[in-house]
Amino acid sequence: MASSAAAAAARRSGAATGRVVKPIFSRDLDEAKRRVRELYRAWYREIPNAVSVFQLDITVKQGRDKVREQFQKNRLVTDPRVIDMLVIKGKMELEETINVWKQRTPRAVRTSTRRTRPPRDFLSKFYTGSDPEPPV
Repeated sequence: MASSAAAAAARRSGAATGRVVKPIFSRDLDEAKRRVRELYRAWYREIPNAVSVFQLDITVKQGRDKVREQFQKNRLVTDPRVIDMLVIKGKMELEETINVWKQRTPRAVRTSTRRTRPPRDFLSKFYTGSDPEPPV
């Protein structure tokens, strides 16, 4: 009885590992990479318009560098289904940017390259709300 249950479980697990998953859009890795390149080119062409429409405090080159940085984050992904999902999300964000459906603030925070230094003098600390060390 126990051996027949174990055999049935082995058959089920074997069937699960041999299953072929249905692709989302791309049939193979080359087609997924082609879709990524198309999306990258679309973003690259859209950056000058986005900088002017959203009145970002960055140059077009800085915007393009930020797009390249975002694409480089996922350069090691090799599963075509995951790549397709990332491309879908990228296309949705591109459409929202083109149609000006997004607000300026989240994008400006994400693309901002300025770094603020911590306040050093008493008044700067006071204005920012930094709590000075309590006296001993």
